[in-house]
Amino acid sequence: MSIKGNLTIFLTLFLFKLSVAQQIGPAVQTGISLALANYRHSLITDIQYNLDFDIPAEKSADINGSDTIIFKLKTVDQPLQLDFKQNANHVRSITVNDKPVAANLKQEHLIIDAKYLLTGTNRICIQFTAGNASLNRNADYLYALFVPDRARTVFPCFDQPDLKANFLLTLRVPSGWKTLANAIKKDSVISNDQIIYHFNNTDKIPTYLFSFTAGKYTEAIKPINGRWATFLYRETDSVKIKLSADSVFKAHQDAISFMENWTGIPFPFQKVGFAAIPDFQFGGMEHPGEVQYKASALFLDGGATKDQFITRSNVISHETAHMWFGDMVTMQWFNDVWMKEVFANFMADKITEKLMGKETFNLKFLQDHYPAAYAIDRTAGANPIRQQLSNLQDAGSLYGNIIYHKAPIMMRQLELLIGQEKFREGVQLYLKKYAYSNATWTDLIAILNKYTKVDLYNWNKVWVNQPGMPVFDYAISYSGNKISRFILTQHAARFNDGRIWPQSFNITLVYPGYSKDITVNMNTAKVDLQQAVGLAKPSYIIFDSDGIGYGMFPVDKSITPNLFTINSALQRASLYISAYENMLSGRYYKPKELLDIFSKGIVAEKEETNLRLLTGYISTIYWEFIKPEVRKQLSADLEKNLWSAMQQQTAANNKKILFKTYQDIYLSNGANDMIYSIWKNQQAPEGIKLTEDDYTSLALSIALKNDTASNVLRQQETRITNIDRKKRLEFLMPALSADAKERDTFFESLKLRQNREKEAWVTTAISYLHHPLRQKTVEKYLRQSLDMVEELQKTGDIFFPQSWLGAIFSNYRDKQAAQTVSLFLKQHPNYNPKLKDKILQSTDNLYRTQKLLN
Repeated sequence: MSIKGNLTIFLTLFLFKLSVAQQIGPAVQTGISLALANYRHSLITDIQYNLDFDIPAEKSADINGSDTIIFKLKTVDQPLQLDFKQNANHVRSITVNDKPVAANLKQEHLIIDAKYLLTGTNRICIQFTAGNASLNRNADYLYALFVPDRARTVFPCFDQPDLKANFLLTLRVPSGWKTLANAIKKDSVISNDQIIYHFNNTDKIPTYLFSFTAGKYTEAIKPINGRWATFLYRETDSVKIKLSADSVFKAHQDAISFMENWTGIPFPFQKVGFAAIPDFQFGGMEHPGEVQYKASALFLDGGATKDQFITRSNVISHETAHMWFGDMVTMQWFNDVWMKEVFANFMADKITEKLMGKETFNLKFLQDHYPAAYAIDRTAGANPIRQQLSNLQDAGSLYGNIIYHKAPIMMRQLELLIGQEKFREGVQLYLKKYAYSNATWTDLIAILNKYTKVDLYNWNKVWVNQPGMPVFDYAISYSGNKISRFILTQHAARFNDGRIWPQSFNITLVYPGYSKDITVNMNTAKVDLQQAVGLAKPSYIIFDSDGIGYGMFPVDKSITPNLFTINSALQRASLYISAYENMLSGRYYKPKELLDIFSKGIVAEKEETNLRLLTGYISTIYWEFIKPEVRKQLSADLEKNLWSAMQQQTAANNKKILFKTYQDIYLSNGANDMIYSIWKNQQAPEGIKLTEDDYTSLALSIALKNDTASNVLRQQETRITNIDRKKRLEFLMPALSADAKERDTFFESLKLRQNREKEAWVTTAISYLHHPLRQKTVEKYLRQSLDMVEELQKTGDIFFPQSWLGAIFSNYRDKQAAQTVSLFLKQHPNYNPKLKDKILQSTDNLYRTQKLLN
């Protein structure tokens, strides 16, 4: 056959295959593939959902609903895929453009044949039975939580972030129930034993931000910046309500005012509303008009610490900032989910700075973000800030400390690089350009790049697109008593590809009676600090003395005698963090050595949040990096030191921090008797205020550490009046049972999805189950727990796999546990790479102990 003939046949076959591919379109597969999302985004516009949910009083009864989807199609050449992750029996009827059609459910999609569709406006009406999992149904309340791709588990929809829509909602709920949703309530009608609530049409939002809650709530309404705000809650403690409700409204008002001023854009949605959810899965979720919060984060009592007040302010500021970042301007695809989180955290920190001052802001920024970021970035499972995502069903695995904590550090360095005002101008332009639409990180970088001479595309490569952290070292030479040369170097902790992290930070040379700050612009692998040459030899050097630099910094060990007398709380915190990070890498300190040093500081350290940081490190080293036989020898002295420090500290919150640390580490019989007496008589140590939650925590500790105290939890249960807190304790009891068989039964029960509905309860329970004092009897669960991770990722909320792994492995240190993890990974060479990273992140300390303790 001639070459010409072969070419003709080839072209014919190619054109035929291309035609078939165009007719078929994106493959029908589970989840929402990037290909499907891109295809639908190119065709579908002007989406309107009219939703009606009939919610019965009985939790086990079905929720029936109707879903009318009105939208425009640019062209019709193939079937349409609607997302619905339920069985076919959940679809009761479908009409497409007034024509009844049979339900065709494949691979989590309702397939609508092209012959029923029109170019232009289409109308699909579906009668369905809602899925329950993402409605979080409880006995007398429920709440919809659809992030990142869970709307499709409840009702048919186009469940992707770049197909924004308006939602017109009707809720039919039992009489006596309150409701809250994205839009303003239009009216309500009483019908028999139901109340029917009609809501206005929402502003344009993606499906993951559509939400509502309904149930037996208390409702509070107050004005915020010219609009009425609604607050729903189930808290029954009159003291907590009195001390917290007004403060919650005020915090929202402060945050909204700041954001309006900083962005130059008025509050971008039609209403302000928020609900306090008992044992909510996250700290908060930013549904416009119906922000959901973990109730315990909002309702504080007279014993609340400074850290708790700051945390409440921060989480409210975070969720409020989302109204602009994430809700008004939404990422195009969930690979950029970190963008909404970084701006929410970054702006929340700015609000903290305005409300509490620059000194408090700098200290909290360091404490909140750096240890959490290092905890991931130092591991073999470190992930970059921006990750790839081929299917939305895996979007939950993108969440974690890197996007919540490393990203704000990166953004702060970017702001320093560009300058505060130019950075603000660039972000304002970004918000106005993409308001009520979608954008990517590349879109933002393109705008910001116009405000600086620095090549942000190259800067972005190491900070955003690559994982890991730098390690800094130094070499200093003297001529007589003068510095003749001072060299600072950086290299990647786990990579040998020459990558460097351009950044700025200070080092401080400390002399008797004065100090000298030197600003370092670390834009290369090696910097020769010429400004230090000729200066006198210092008593000691503080690296990263302004707490801005990112990485593992050197520690000048000559600082140790002066560590707790340094005037700056920020510098002390920076040194605590550096010492701990270096210990983990086998540099400068052994675990026992650092434990002894930190233990000496619990009297001298008066700054509350620093004391919390310090005691947190003490507990971690004590349980994870000290051999059990050594720990037993140390416990009595550590107990004595903590109790003595508690008596010497004068601030009530500092006393309470030390008491909680004492409660965590005590092992002696004498300490056990003391804790039991405090709990039984409800008589707190002098100067400390203990609440009901504190006494519940004490009861849990007593049950954990004393196998004969089986009635303590039952007695504590009778003291609790709030039904939600009572149910939580009932759930935890089997995990703390003195009977190993009962603990076995409890663990087996967690293999059933219905027993994992309250994920916050589950992670608390398994942390007690795997406490170091119980590990000999529960180590057999480790392999089974790893086997469950893929199922947890499919059925749980976004943070559940990570919190599950962290609760289990955080305190293991023995060789057998490390071998179990290694064998699991070896036997699963094709394991989901993002979940593998989660395992490596959660077991990093376990592997480190094998080196540090041998």
